[in-house]
Amino acid sequence: MKKRKFALRILSAVLLISMMANLLGGCGNSRTTRETEATTYGIDVARYQGTIDWQQVAQAGVQFAMVRLGYRSMTQGQIVEDSNARYNLQEAGKAGVRLGAYFFSTAVTEEEAVEEAQWVADLLDKYPITYPVAYDCEGFADPESRQYGLSKTQRTDIALAFLETIEDLGYLGMFYGSKHDLEWSEGWEMERLQDDYKIWVAQYPAQPYPETAQSTYVGEHQMWQFTKEGIVPGITQPVDINVAYFGYDGIEPPKDGIPPEEVGPDVEALMNFTQVQEDVTAKDETNLRSVPSQGEDSQVLYTLKNGEVAQRIAVSSNGWSKVIFNGETYYAVSSYLTTDLDYNPEDAAQDPDGDGIQTEFAEVDEQVTAKEVVNLRALPSVEHEDADVVGQLNNGDVAQRVGISENGWSKLIYNGTTCYAVSSYLTLVEGQATQPETQPGTQTDGTFEVQTQFEEVNEQVTAKEEVNLRNIPSVEHPDSKVVATIHNGDVVTRTGINRDVGWSRVEYNGQVLYCVSSYVTLAE
Repeated sequence: MKKRKFALRILSAVLLISMMANLLGGCGNSRTTRETEATTYGIDVARYQGTIDWQQVAQAGVQFAMVRLGYRSMTQGQIVEDSNARYNLQEAGKAGVRLGAYFFSTAVTEEEAVEEAQWVADLLDKYPITYPVAYDCEGFADPESRQYGLSKTQRTDIALAFLETIEDLGYLGMFYGSKHDLEWSEGWEMERLQDDYKIWVAQYPAQPYPETAQSTYVGEHQMWQFTKEGIVPGITQPVDINVAYFGYDGIEPPKDGIPPEEVGPDVEALMNFTQVQEDVTAKDETNLRSVPSQGEDSQVLYTLKNGEVAQRIAVSSNGWSKVIFNGETYYAVSSYLTTDLDYNPEDAAQDPDGDGIQTEFAEVDEQVTAKEVVNLRALPSVEHEDADVVGQLNNGDVAQRVGISENGWSKLIYNGTTCYAVSSYLTLVEGQATQPETQPGTQTDGTFEVQTQFEEVNEQVTAKEEVNLRNIPSVEHPDSKVVATIHNGDVVTRTGINRDVGWSRVEYNGQVLYCVSSYVTLAE
């Protein structure tokens, strides 16, 4: 009888602990889904991918997404939320893409790491997080980093504090790092990390997965980030792509049953806005839009006319202004605005375009689309100070071409706005007459045109992180090969730049090669 009473007490205690765990909801790693041995494919995203069409992403076969939630700054140490974190979690979840997350840490104490994990869990508790939550720590060898000087043991202790806390709060922990930092415990005490947590390694072979079947990282790992230059439908920017050697048999419910507040995307995510404070008016008239774009998602909310004064509060490097008019915030093409409040459009009658550019257009009336993608500019020039990029035309988007010049420019009407594009990057919409002969300055092998119209420059550049150098300026041409890869700190001479398609011509070890301009920066 005593044994039975004792057994009943044990059973009651177990039931009580189970009830308490259910009531607490987020404590301990109690999950409804089970891990499987399936190989799954996913992406990791941040604000740098802009506004993502997650339905397209899901239809393309992406199974999971690791969403950047935020970061702790490198010098001051403040925690900052990624401006598209909640939108990406919200929309990816709606599309059926299974969610994981990561946080970029610069914690210098275990207490700060615990603070980061708690901040992460608070943000995630209303979202269905199925995949792990990763700790990402990079740049600790930079003398300007607040982590500079920490020992390998200290950094590992800090990472473990984050991972232990995140698992105590009900999520699966994962550690992210480059092959260089992880291999042979170069930057971390990997034997301590890999015993209890999944490892996510970044390594980018010249021929990414599946051409390269697996990472050459010799350590244990469960996820491989195999490229930073992935192209995925629904994402306009290059994106990291991953293969995970695990999956799940369902989707985890949120820790908090109250749905999150619906949010919109950060429309400025891909734009470098500089704060200003000045009064402007329209040179003639210009549309004030809901977002800094002329795409389908952009609504014209008002047309500002010459003489009406708006307050400009920010200017972006790609040709947009953020203005306040009648108490509301709008976006307008910068080249259509002026700070000269006495500007008279009639004074520009001698120069119809008001640009000082003498470009004669032969009238045409035809529909065109981009061969791949082309910048739309306010003026037919890449050098004029007012020739701002006002949008992009992608393959499949249709514009009306109303003029074509002998010096390689097309005059277009797109979404009701007159703009200009390099003719050689356009093609007639299927069913119309064939294109004229290839523009001078191009080379062709009969299947693909490689643009060689480079503006001459002479400057030293280095990779922002790392960048592939190719034999031709294309990632899609069948003959395009990666000849070399340079990393931040490796300096090459840039001899040419094509600003419309975003390629640079560089000299490296006596060779003329090409790289994507957005991945390099001027060397100090």
